[in-house]
Amino acid sequence: MDLVGACRAFVSVSERGSFTVGAAAARMSQSVASRRVAALEERFGEQLFERTSRRAVLTPFGREMLPVARQLVQAADVLLHEAEAAKRKPWRLAVPGICSTAGLARLVAEARGHGITLDLRVAAPAQRLELIHAQQVRAALLAVPADEATWSVPLGLAGVQDPGVRRVYLETLRVGRAAPGPARRIWIQPEDDVPHIRDPLTRLRDAVGLRPAQLVAATDLTAAAAEVLCTRDLLLCSPAQAAELALKWRPIGEITLGRGFALAAAADGNPQPIEGRLGGAIARCLGADTRADTEEGTEA
Repeated sequence: MDLVGACRAFVSVSERGSFTVGAAAARMSQSVASRRVAALEERFGEQLFERTSRRAVLTPFGREMLPVARQLVQAADVLLHEAEAAKRKPWRLAVPGICSTAGLARLVAEARGHGITLDLRVAAPAQRLELIHAQQVRAALLAVPADEATWSVPLGLAGVQDPGVRRVYLETLRVGRAAPGPARRIWIQPEDDVPHIRDPLTRLRDAVGLRPAQLVAATDLTAAAAEVLCTRDLLLCSPAQAAELALKWRPIGEITLGRGFALAAAADGNPQPIEGRLGGAIARCLGADTRADTEEGTEA
């Protein structure tokens, strides 16, 4: 039995003294109101109304039950109101700065279609973790190693010139003492300046004999991209970022690198409502649905 629905019918009929008028006020048919009140009377084992041809008059037992039934209905209404307010409450979500404005806008728009209001906070990897710990956001897309990731984004090297090969090997950036011009550098943007990406790349740099200064952590993506656009330097980035900057992207020959992302909620919350309904939209926003198998050219 729907106890709240039955009590709602009971309260509405008692307040108006009529099953017809009370049912209409409770937005139900007279037959439904009658069945619900009858079910309540059967459950209590006592009559709530003395029914006449024109009016529904409370019995002494009905008068005793009415205040409690009214409290139950009011509590249910408050609960429903709070549930609707909670659904409308924005999900403050910390996202990486690699997402384009168009990608973020599409994510917000798709979330609205699922009844979710997103309030996005763009932040670097360490800042997103801090926002979660400080509970300044409800959830965050954290940078994690590939084996912990829900979404993965391939990383490679991109430059202005077409390298003419399918993969770029770091060892080809090694320069001798008599080599003309400055050594070509690899720029790491803030999103990738994390141990599980930076450290393997640093070890590879040392293993193939590059100079320490050939691997540079940029303060922001704009600064790094500017250096790459006006020199022969390379940017560590995703295929989507390379396309946006009109750069030629290739995977790294000696190592496979990728960004990993996982959704975490603050205060042991549950990120499943977001992940379950917006997983595809998040993937597209991150560029995780980009495939790195469209490189042109031939193997070096």
